[in-house]
Amino acid sequence: MRILLLLLLLIGPVMVKAQDRPAYRLFAAGKPVGYEAMLKKLAAADVVFFGEQHNDPIAHWLQLQLTKDLLRLKQGQLVLGLEMFERDVQPLVDQYTTGELDDQAFEAASRPWPNYGTDYKPLLQLARKQKFRVVGTNVPRRYASLVAKGSLAALDTLSAATKTWLPPLPLTVDYELPGYKNMVAMFGADAAHAAGVQNIIQAQALKDATMAYFLNQARPAGHLLLHLNGSYHSDNHDGILAYLRQQNPLLQVFTISTVSQEQLAKLEKDNQPKADFILVVPADMTKTY
Repeated sequence: MRILLLLLLLIGPVMVKAQDRPAYRLFAAGKPVGYEAMLKKLAAADVVFFGEQHNDPIAHWLQLQLTKDLLRLKQGQLVLGLEMFERDVQPLVDQYTTGELDDQAFEAASRPWPNYGTDYKPLLQLARKQKFRVVGTNVPRRYASLVAKGSLAALDTLSAATKTWLPPLPLTVDYELPGYKNMVAMFGADAAHAAGVQNIIQAQALKDATMAYFLNQARPAGHLLLHLNGSYHSDNHDGILAYLRQQNPLLQVFTISTVSQEQLAKLEKDNQPKADFILVVPADMTKTY
């Protein structure tokens, strides 16, 4: 009987561990890291990029928790930047977070993403309650579409007033950036499709440059700017960061990238260089859409 009890005591913790089903794991430099350790480092930064998969509920939940914790640690000196809102609706974002617009009026006019209600609305409601600024950083999609169809030259026809929603022009594109080179590889560009793929890369660069320009403008001295964007815009310290470094190379910047894996115990080699911190979620995690 004593032997049986001893065996149960020994295997009990193992059984509990085997039944554990964590929703996520965090890694830094390829090794597991705790949330509090990550939070401490992020709080010391000037800018933090949280790269998400747009339909991942764990990333959206963690973004909300991180915003709350950084707001507390920075004693309110926090600005939230969002890829999900475009520059021309910034007045509406301001009016909503200051309480001038109600939910219905804001959502009717601000062109929110389809998953706004579940994934981003809690963040804007937090900003409305806690009185911190939210900045939409993205280029109005119609101008990115113009570039995708007709290259950056299409922006030359825009009025001076319209160009205030864009970064300073002309825009230089570094086609050797790893992210842009990877886009060429994804499209399999050959001689027949090279021009079209180049335009798509230019449209991506316009988004990256716009977000970099306006988030840099939106960060008061001493404040931390937490920017939420699709992972591809900040993976490998590329995309937005490449343009941000041109404007303000002295900024202390950290990045988070969201990836999915079949297992959470070890970070896959291909995911290790993507960001300073890697948020790993199970491959079979339910999606918000």
